[in-house]
Amino acid sequence: MTAPTLDVHAHVWLDEVEELARAHRGYREAAELEKRRLGARSTAVNAEQSAHLRGLLTDVTARLTAMDAAGIDAQVVSVVPTQYHGWADRKLAAKIAEATNAGVAAHCALAPHRLAGLGVVPLQHPDLAVTALHNAMLGHGLKGVEISSHAVDPAGGTLELSDARLDTFWENACDLGAAVLLHPWGCTLDERLDRWYLANSVGQPVEHAVALSHLIFGGVLDRYPGLRLIAAHGGGYLSAFAARADHAWHNRRDARECLEPPSAYLRRMWFDSLVHSPVALRRLVDTAGADRILLGSDFPFDMGTADPLAALRAADLTAADVTAIASGNAAGLHLMPVDMPVDQMCPLRKE
Repeated sequence: MTAPTLDVHAHVWLDEVEELARAHRGYREAAELEKRRLGARSTAVNAEQSAHLRGLLTDVTARLTAMDAAGIDAQVVSVVPTQYHGWADRKLAAKIAEATNAGVAAHCALAPHRLAGLGVVPLQHPDLAVTALHNAMLGHGLKGVEISSHAVDPAGGTLELSDARLDTFWENACDLGAAVLLHPWGCTLDERLDRWYLANSVGQPVEHAVALSHLIFGGVLDRYPGLRLIAAHGGGYLSAFAARADHAWHNRRDARECLEPPSAYLRRMWFDSLVHSPVALRRLVDTAGADRILLGSDFPFDMGTADPLAALRAADLTAADVTAIASGNAAGLHLMPVDMPVDQMCPLRKE
């Protein structure tokens, strides 16, 4: 494989964003909700991990060293999802979005041939989300934005991704050619998942399935077919049970607002390769197509993989499919850092 390898699912921590949010009551309320969802034991483990991983999340030299060890030439970096702060009011949300977009861009600028970035948008304020999208891409040169599976509606309840108030955001994302990485944080099953780290191992795949189903059944992907949507974690449970969604579409008129069977839309979005088994990755390739899979590690967290290329090769795919997933598909989406010369590739890959 001579083309540069790219990991689309890697994270950064921004102290300046946390400082902006920390003084507000919403921050404390969100932290309490997270503790209830995770449970005391998982909350403690997460705190230990955060301290242990801080260097990899903040220090570019440590990041590049880890990338070199894994044979990764480039990363697309997005903020740790706990820093979405979707509870923020309009004024604070605008400040958080600007600080996040600027912070991600500054981190990537320390290694511009190997790092590209995604910003954030405050989905809870749809008009501000459009402004933040333009700020991320046109103001800071980022490749797009990272979003969660839903937002808190300031008027009460949940703002789903299918909500018509977000149509202008989707339209602008298409017009700008933005990559939109769907990466949930916080499962709405709440305390039902507060043991054994179910909040992540079960909650994240559930949130993916629900959010992607909203985009499909709600007709968002019909209205905006040019949307460059990337689902982290292999899209969660959705692809494995697409046949059940198709059955509902064929047999119930209340499930037929989208123009085609739901499984057809899996070939209109992209998925990262982080599915934790060769069998699962082969199934995802069979369902969505090798041209719709991108290499992903969830760097540097324990629910990810330290060697995404080894995980990819273990799936026993064709050489062409491996190259497409590790490199070519990301290049086609214009996710690669600009002008990566061979001498900027990681040492392992130059041998």
